[in-house]
Amino acid sequence: MMDSPFRLSDQSKLDPHGASEEGVGRHQRFLADPRGLRGLLRASQLVTGELDLEDVLQRIAESAVTLVNAQYGALGVIDSEGRLEQFIHVGMPQELVDQIGQLPEGHGVLGAVIESSCPMRLDDLTADSRSVGFPAHHPPMRTFLGVPITIGGRTYGNLYLTDRVSGVFTEDDEDLVTALAATAATAITNARLYDEARRAQRISAALSMVTAGLLESAQSDVYGVLADNAATLAEAELACVVLPGASGGTLRIAAARGEGAARLQDRSLPLADSVLAHALSGERGISQHNGRGPPPLGKDVPGGSIVAVPLVVSGVRVGALCVVRRADRPPLGSGDLAMVEEFVDQAGIAVALAQARVDRQRLEVTEDRARTARDLHDHVIQRLFGTGLGLQALASAHPAQADILEEHISAIDAAIVDIRTAIFTLQTRGTSHAARHRILDLVTEFGPQFSTAPKVTLSGPIDLMITDQLLDDTVAVLREALTNVLRHAHAELVEVEVVATAEDVTVLVRDDGVGVPWQTIRTSGIDNLHERAVARGGSFSLESSESGGTCARWHALITPRTPQ
Repeated sequence: MMDSPFRLSDQSKLDPHGASEEGVGRHQRFLADPRGLRGLLRASQLVTGELDLEDVLQRIAESAVTLVNAQYGALGVIDSEGRLEQFIHVGMPQELVDQIGQLPEGHGVLGAVIESSCPMRLDDLTADSRSVGFPAHHPPMRTFLGVPITIGGRTYGNLYLTDRVSGVFTEDDEDLVTALAATAATAITNARLYDEARRAQRISAALSMVTAGLLESAQSDVYGVLADNAATLAEAELACVVLPGASGGTLRIAAARGEGAARLQDRSLPLADSVLAHALSGERGISQHNGRGPPPLGKDVPGGSIVAVPLVVSGVRVGALCVVRRADRPPLGSGDLAMVEEFVDQAGIAVALAQARVDRQRLEVTEDRARTARDLHDHVIQRLFGTGLGLQALASAHPAQADILEEHISAIDAAIVDIRTAIFTLQTRGTSHAARHRILDLVTEFGPQFSTAPKVTLSGPIDLMITDQLLDDTVAVLREALTNVLRHAHAELVEVEVVATAEDVTVLVRDDGVGVPWQTIRTSGIDNLHERAVARGGSFSLESSESGGTCARWHALITPRTPQ
């Protein structure tokens, strides 16, 4: 007859002192059996000998398998909603695990143990009505023992053991594993405390790096500093700061650090139903991309686990920060989510201070521009205008020199037009997302990091022709090119030129540095510049001039031609 899943101790045949004959016999066997007390002590020593939580969980699963001589074992960690969050298995070779694919999600018999929070023994789990069968490639399993691990009155997880080598699991096995689960609870608690102490230390170190980075006078890439340290903190391959896009239904990656960052920087993405969209609306979350549907960060980041939390600065939700870990690494979990959220909450204060400093600097620049515009209008233009009138009078007095003088008068008129355009630009610079302003803001951002601020030349209908995704590409190209010059060229003078026509746009970044050898530049960055150009029917080139220095040239069509 099959044992009941929730079998109680037999209270029949009590002796005068209240203990049953069977209970006394089991107690004696427990002490004498080498798998009994001595085996439990050995298992307990192994379990409590580690402080790293991942190692502790692995030791618990391995010790349980050894203790009751089972062929297979696992430890399933349960999340706050009662679902399997982590599944650590023992006994199966990795090749077989890879063939099986997705790990259990807590249905069937496993789900019954989770729901009951009580030990369960089955002589044949395949015959149980709650069994849902096994996936393809899964080895057959019959005997089963499930025991919960309880911490502070809450079930932390369950030990699952199958296929006892010598028959079915016994009541003694259940008692042994139950005792091991109690020891495991203590070991997990200690490991959690240790993990929290390490997490607090890592957060403190990361915040120190953020504060130091943001307080540097030459550093104005606030979101870049935040993303860089978030990736290090979470031991992730990629971190991004995401802001709402200029148009509804889109988001913009304001900063990206790590693998594939060059392809994501300043890119606009559709605001699909994803963990990023939820974070932008104020809801933190974890996403395990399973290949169904579009990846949250586009095709350049196809898989893996993503943690996203809202980014709040001065009480205002300005965007979201996300970290990404590759699919072939342990997935990000609730502990990582809590750590990133705590980091972002505290880093928001440093970001607010840094932005206040940047705003103060921008106010000073705005006042300086207004003063410059007044001087240009009240003094420079008036002097040029007077000079032009004098030349016209001279041409009238000397008709033989009139043609030559008219050329000079025309040059003065052209200079006056250019100066008036400059005055208009200086007076209308604000929070506009127009191309001219975004390009100038980007160069201004990099300015303090060069010994001499880059010279900027903008020609043609910049604001009219460079819009939407083309504008994002242009800004990303400029950022990558200026970053390469800053890191490799050791230049004194840098010139940025953007030329727009009705058909195309050309970005030129020249420097007088030592040149930028191809092998010293990030391959991903060069590839990204080339891919952005080709996608728009253009090209990218990087050439060293004979007099020294380098010229990066990026060319793209306003409307890419459709392949025939």
